[in-house]
Amino acid sequence: MNFLDRNEFNFKPSQKVIDAIKSFDPETLCFYTRIYDEGKKSVVSVRLSEIYGVPEEQVLLGYGGEDILKNTVHYYLSKGDNNTIMIPQFSWWYYNRIAGECGGTFEMYPLYETGDTFAYDVDEVIAYANRIHPRMVLLASPNNPTGNSLTSEEIGRIADNVPSDTMILVDEAYASFITSDVDYIAPLVNKHHNLIISRTLSKFYGLPGLRMGFGFIGKGNEDFLNYANKYLGYNRFSEAVALAALESDEHYRNVANDMEWDRQLFKSELGNLPGFKVYKSVANFILVKYPVAIKEKLQEELKAQNYKIKFMTDKGLEDCLRITLGRREQIQVVVDTIKRIATAL
Repeated sequence: MNFLDRNEFNFKPSQKVIDAIKSFDPETLCFYTRIYDEGKKSVVSVRLSEIYGVPEEQVLLGYGGEDILKNTVHYYLSKGDNNTIMIPQFSWWYYNRIAGECGGTFEMYPLYETGDTFAYDVDEVIAYANRIHPRMVLLASPNNPTGNSLTSEEIGRIADNVPSDTMILVDEAYASFITSDVDYIAPLVNKHHNLIISRTLSKFYGLPGLRMGFGFIGKGNEDFLNYANKYLGYNRFSEAVALAALESDEHYRNVANDMEWDRQLFKSELGNLPGFKVYKSVANFILVKYPVAIKEKLQEELKAQNYKIKFMTDKGLEDCLRITLGRREQIQVVVDTIKRIATAL
């Protein structure tokens, strides 16, 4: 089966990751990590501190980015009387669920379709936050499923202008597909005590099955860090593989660059067909508007070829497909299938 529906990784891990798995000493698992004796969480948080220039005590680790999001939302919405979080209108359904899990309420703020992309209205987000004074504002950059992102300047402007006791949670699971620049992160978290940036090894580093997420938090949140950190450390096998992935940027950057071929194929082959619109994406997936009259036939044809893509059901996106960017031969099959069925109408 070709899974192009959950934004997973249809390429090969780096050689360093493969070597780390093959050379891992199982006896390591017989002992807890000893890095806690140095007052640190993990060898991974130490390496992330070096890469991103953020103090190790402000580095977050979790069981995937999902775990960091869940811990953060549960903690902050469960404290005090204010349990409201602002969430983008078109975004991952999981945000709403984790808010509900801890008795929180959510307010949806809009994303606007502008040409071939979607966009945040930063001024409107700021005004909305000041009007309702939520406990948290969630920003997804790039956003799933629309594929649009915020600049570091826009994130900073939001952080500068929302209430100081509103926590800002930025989900950057797909951010490495935009750029290799990470120099903006340390200044942001150093300036804003109420800022949390969440990342993961699941997307750019292609290891969703490893379940290793990480992030960064502003100063002065020791209570949350005590809540989120694991006293006995982290999975030592996962740590070894994670370190190898973090040292394999060239391999994964080449994969990310190859995805531009996929984007251009969608645009050139489907962009001018009646009823279609291919949205710009800076993530490892692409959103395509299509004529829903072909939905049933398209589902049948893709299933017959052992392909899965995401047929959107979100309100306002019911006429869209979200397709993971995979290997060239996979994307060629998907594009050819869509085009054949669409032109047969």
